[in-house]
Amino acid sequence: MTDHSALAAEVEAFSGVRVLCVGDVMLDRFAYGEVERISPEAPIPVFRHRHEATMAGGAGNVLRNLSTLGVAARIVAVIGDDGAGAELRALIEAEPGAQAELFAAKGRETTIKTRYIAGSQQLLRADRETTTDIEPAIAEKIVATVAAALAETDAIVLSDYGKGVLTREVTARIIEAARQAGKPVVVDPKGPDMSHYRGASVVTPNRRELAEASGLAVSDDAEIIIAAEKLIAGCGFEAVLVTRAKDGMTLVTAAGAEHLEAMKREVFDVSGAGDTVVATLAAAIGAGVALVDAAGIANAAAGVVVGKVGTAVVEKSELIDALHGRDRSSAGSKLASFEAALERIARWRRKGLRIGFTNGCFDILHPGHVSLFDQARGACDRLVVGLNSDASVARLKGAGRPLQAEAARAAVLGSVASIDLVVVFADDTPMKLIEAIRPDVLVKGGDYTIEEVVGAEFVQSYGAKVLLAEIAPGHGTTQTIARMVK
Repeated sequence: MTDHSALAAEVEAFSGVRVLCVGDVMLDRFAYGEVERISPEAPIPVFRHRHEATMAGGAGNVLRNLSTLGVAARIVAVIGDDGAGAELRALIEAEPGAQAELFAAKGRETTIKTRYIAGSQQLLRADRETTTDIEPAIAEKIVATVAAALAETDAIVLSDYGKGVLTREVTARIIEAARQAGKPVVVDPKGPDMSHYRGASVVTPNRRELAEASGLAVSDDAEIIIAAEKLIAGCGFEAVLVTRAKDGMTLVTAAGAEHLEAMKREVFDVSGAGDTVVATLAAAIGAGVALVDAAGIANAAAGVVVGKVGTAVVEKSELIDALHGRDRSSAGSKLASFEAALERIARWRRKGLRIGFTNGCFDILHPGHVSLFDQARGACDRLVVGLNSDASVARLKGAGRPLQAEAARAAVLGSVASIDLVVVFADDTPMKLIEAIRPDVLVKGGDYTIEEVVGAEFVQSYGAKVLLAEIAPGHGTTQTIARMVK
């Protein structure tokens, strides 16, 4: 039986691992809105755009996953010489600790995948892309860059989305150089011809890709093993890790096979799950983890990421918790980073839930606050609380404040039953947070007027509600502190 606690300890050691990713990068756009009517021009829905999110996809999402796992990541890829390419470059270069070698190809269109989502339903995906092979001059630059980086690389990921970067020649030369240097190569494959990746350490096809590549049936465990063994024999792979969605994964090597059950999670979105698998697998192999254990870690990572919305990533702490087979404590699980909070809110919205928002310093939690939270929660389905950081409180309240550090204040807020999510913000006002969340209900205490509420005009501009909660007199934080020091 796998010791998952031991695997969690292996994840702790990811820091310092160096992974090089080569492949197709793209922009993933998610347009969120609603459909309330059918067009009079044709029998099609009218999509009313509300907001959108843009992130790096494809090999760019592999890089994002490596970054959040604490890995020293480097990417080599091609972008178009266009506005989308510049946007993609900025997103990739902003990843913490990542190095990027992005070659801009003149006349080449940067791949953009735009998904239109109303409620929990994806209505349409629109793609713009160039799929022709890259020019020989750029191919030479990629191979030379990879060769020069091998000495400072622990593992390589080839992320192939069929957009023309990983040509047969480029792929073969990278794998050969890696083998000469003794570096493992993990491949997320594309297309039925797996000989394209001959000599790779591990390939990670899904069930359909395995069937197409082997020409065999893959309806059960035995058939999957036979099909994977055919690829190993025919293409010289060391292993094949077959991803099987709700049925987990199957790792096949020349020595035998190991089936890994899927983690029991509610699946919201599988976009980018394959990127998470190859990123985590490569990080683990690069850290010296045995292949079967590396596959177990990747399986756990996939279980986490499919519970998120969009092209998501797995945080190192989330992966460790998943391997320990536990959720964080009720209070701790309510505290989220800005990015993680937006993912959770998007997940709630897919369920049709109304989002409420309020904010404050909450230096000392008193009955007035509890009443505000209860009233706010009564007006929405999920309540998000923005919490001023320590530096922000000091600027707003002066010397000696806050009395409690933000970690302590967040923990207390997390223990309040009516609060669903806590997000710390560093600005003096929560305006950026409000703009990102776009709450359905914005709540402040009745000692404010609507004109004084930060974000009121913004939320009213898209039809959301501003609620001024009744506050019991005598329970302000300043008044409470004054009574304490008397």
